[in-house]
Amino acid sequence: MTTLQKTFALFLCVVVLVLIYFLSPILAPFLAGIIIAYLGDPLVDKLEEIRVHRTIGVLLVFLAFGAVLGTATLVILPLMVRELADLIRSLPTFLAWLQETVSPWLVTLFGIDPFDVKLDNVANGVMENWQKTGGIVGAVLARVTQSGFAFLGALGVVALTPVVAFYMMRDWDLIMERILGMVPRDMEPGFIRLCKECDEVLGSFLRGQLLIMFLLGVVYAIGLYAIGLDLAILIGMLAGLASIVPYLGFFVGIIAAAIAAMFQFQDPVYLGYVGIVFVIGQALEGWVLTPWLVGDKIGLHPVAVIFAVLAGGQLFGFVGILLALPLAAVVMVFVRYLHKRYLGSEYYVASDQDLKVETVVKVAKE
Repeated sequence: MTTLQKTFALFLCVVVLVLIYFLSPILAPFLAGIIIAYLGDPLVDKLEEIRVHRTIGVLLVFLAFGAVLGTATLVILPLMVRELADLIRSLPTFLAWLQETVSPWLVTLFGIDPFDVKLDNVANGVMENWQKTGGIVGAVLARVTQSGFAFLGALGVVALTPVVAFYMMRDWDLIMERILGMVPRDMEPGFIRLCKECDEVLGSFLRGQLLIMFLLGVVYAIGLYAIGLDLAILIGMLAGLASIVPYLGFFVGIIAAAIAAMFQFQDPVYLGYVGIVFVIGQALEGWVLTPWLVGDKIGLHPVAVIFAVLAGGQLFGFVGILLALPLAAVVMVFVRYLHKRYLGSEYYVASDQDLKVETVVKVAKE
């Protein structure tokens, strides 16, 4: 790779980052469409292999995606909304329980009272606002309809995403071919090898990790529902969503479920039931789901995952959160490539040889 090529690559990266920063308000539907196209392209390729026209294959994949998403939405979303409504309605009772039951226990055990504020005032305020808005749907609609432009913008994102996904999925192979055609000829073999590694990592994350999150949410929700917890689906799906960061879903879910179980049942034995549910879910993730769906291709440390999500959100907002982990996974491919190149470079080999010579000389003098 010549100096001119390195300079151009660096310049291109800077331009892309600047464009993402300034265009982030409008990038969400395009990024979502590209992700959907990336997920669906292998399925469309499989259909092409059995001589299904690509456009027809794209429509079939869209119908399959829509059926799965629609079924999940119609089944899960109403249950989560109902549980969230029940949670808000029971909030005054929950706050009173904290003040009357948990607070004396903490004072006796640790000598502290974190609930010494007037929780009754908090509860009354929440209930007044809840009654005025008429529930969750009413609150959301009241907030959104304050601005017609905000409503139209959100509607545009929802409408534009499938359009972008359709055309990207239909022309995916052609776009990849044109990108490859612009790569300098002497860099093509290395570029293809890195792209394949990136595809393995991204495929493992997008197709594997997201499926693991959903399956874990289902496992946690079913387990908590089996022990009779009222907020089973809400807590289960929250724990599954938090599982994008390793072990975070486990800790968030078990703490939330333990508090909800103690409030609902007033019996410590249910803490054991909650623990069993989450231990089973964690065992399934570690021994079955992750080895089967992801393997060890991603290679991101949990701290790196947390940093990537926070950094992406801080720099580019919601678009940054969408890009954070896929981009971090790709960066790890390049870091491993550069590390391998460094270990084989003259600088590293020469320094290693000099160190060996110095060691031999020092031992000889002693």
